[in-house]
Amino acid sequence: MWTNKNINNQSGRTFLVTGANSGIGYETTKALYEAGAHIIMVCRDFDRAEEAKEKLLSVNAAGSLETAQLNLSNLSAIKECTDQIIKKHRKIDVLINNAGVMLPPASKTDDGFELQFGTNFIGHYALTGYLYPLLKQTAGSRIVTVSSMAYLHGKIDFDNLRSERDYDPMREYAQSKLANILFTVELQRRIEAEGDTVVSIAAQPGANKTELTRHMSDVDYQAAVKRVGELMEPWQGALPSLYAAVSDDAVPGKLYGPDQDGGYRGYPAESPIIPSGLDATVAKQLWDYAEEVTGIKFL
Repeated sequence: MWTNKNINNQSGRTFLVTGANSGIGYETTKALYEAGAHIIMVCRDFDRAEEAKEKLLSVNAAGSLETAQLNLSNLSAIKECTDQIIKKHRKIDVLINNAGVMLPPASKTDDGFELQFGTNFIGHYALTGYLYPLLKQTAGSRIVTVSSMAYLHGKIDFDNLRSERDYDPMREYAQSKLANILFTVELQRRIEAEGDTVVSIAAQPGANKTELTRHMSDVDYQAAVKRVGELMEPWQGALPSLYAAVSDDAVPGKLYGPDQDGGYRGYPAESPIIPSGLDATVAKQLWDYAEEVTGIKFL
């Protein structure tokens, strides 16, 4: 059973965590901070990021913290944020693409993508692309992208990525999380083809009590709990991300999630990726699409 107690001393290492102010992101940051790492807490709401930072500093752990504002639903904002990070930092050991939005009312990013696809996938694609040079020059660096069990039900509809036709919140959420899996695997394939040493790994946190459910009605929330069972506390849901980020046993291009109850609860273990997440043709088409709409080419 792997827990945060298994995390080795991370002194001298720099991690960037998106959505670090709450839920899985906060618990991921807390565990790394306690292990001595320096964490760049990247969050949409800067005030909430500062509040989370102050709360963590009260723990008086061995690590260090800084905050940065990042709106993953705005490509220009991503460029502005990463420019500042690149000016300030000479390396990033681990990028954890954790932030996400789930089941919002029909809405779009500032660049016109369906909000969940645009934030959960396009935003993190852009962030990874801009930061890749720092990761590439950092020995032993990793990129951890957080997906969800919802990916199992996802399908990439290239004709509806901007809600051109209609909107179904769960369908679009599942699509965005499948995109995260496809991105992880395709990124690792391209890294290896390029001969780089960066590692790309996926994680999924299982079923947890976090703010991610804020757009769900009470009826839908209770139905979900009935379907998947008891929800874990966020610290436990953060373990797959932490395992992917620091464990020597984490394998490039693989997915890690809870090991019990079909992936909804438990402790980190490798989870088999279903065929839709390994479809190389769809993965390439998705990558090419992301390159075209963002203008970011990095591998």
